[in-house]
Amino acid sequence: MKPALLALVAAFNIAVAVPAAAEAGAPLTVELSAQASTAAANDLATAVLYVERSGADAAVLADEVNRAIAGALETVRAEKTVKAQTGSVSTWPVYDKDDRGRITSWRMRSEIRLESMDLAAMSALVGRLQAALALAHVGMEPAPATRRKALDAATVDALQAFEARAGLIAGTLGRKHRIVHLSVGDSGFSPPPMPRMRMATMAAADAAPAPLEGGESQVSVHVSGRIELTD
Repeated sequence: MKPALLALVAAFNIAVAVPAAAEAGAPLTVELSAQASTAAANDLATAVLYVERSGADAAVLADEVNRAIAGALETVRAEKTVKAQTGSVSTWPVYDKDDRGRITSWRMRSEIRLESMDLAAMSALVGRLQAALALAHVGMEPAPATRRKALDAATVDALQAFEARAGLIAGTLGRKHRIVHLSVGDSGFSPPPMPRMRMATMAAADAAPAPLEGGESQVSVHVSGRIELTD
C-alpha cells in the first residue's frame, strides 16, 4: 500500500478487509462510519415539584401530604396548556439515634411532574406552586415531534456524509463501490446545562415566576457500514 493511501486510511479511521483469496478475484471491502448533528429547539419545559413532611402518626402524615398534592394538582388543572402527573411516593421511618430499634417518627415525600410547551404559563405556575411545594428540578428539552424532525434531518446528513466518504475512498482507489451493510443509530440529545434550583419551599411572597429559557439541544446520528469495491 502506498504511503499516501496509508495516510488516507488513518485520517478516515476506516478498516480495509483484504481477503486471503484476493488473487482469485474475491471482493475488497472497506468498513467506515460517519456522523452528523443538528440543533433541536428546546420547546418543552419540564418540572418536578414535591412535598416532604415528618410526623409521629403515619396516617396523619399521609393525609397531610396527599392533601398538599391534591391542592397542587387542582391548581395545575386551571392551566389548560400544562400537563401534570403524579410521581414517586415514598414513606420511611425515622429511628431514635440512641435506640436504633425504636421508630420515633415518619417521613413522607410525594412528587408531581409538569410539562408544557407554553413557557410563560409554565413559568408562572411553577412560581405559584412553590408557595406550598419544593422544586426538585426544572429543565428544557425538545418536544417529541421537534426531536423527531431534528433526528430526520441529522439522519439525512449522516447518510450523505457516509456516501460521500465511500465515494471518496472508492474513487481514490480507482474503483466503484456498493454498500453491503449499513447501521444507523442515534445518541439521543444533549441538552445545555441547567443551573441547580433551590430545593426548598418558598414563602408565598417569594413565589416569583421560575426563569425558563429554551435554547437548543444537539441531536446526533451515526452511520456505520461496509462497502464493497468493484471494478
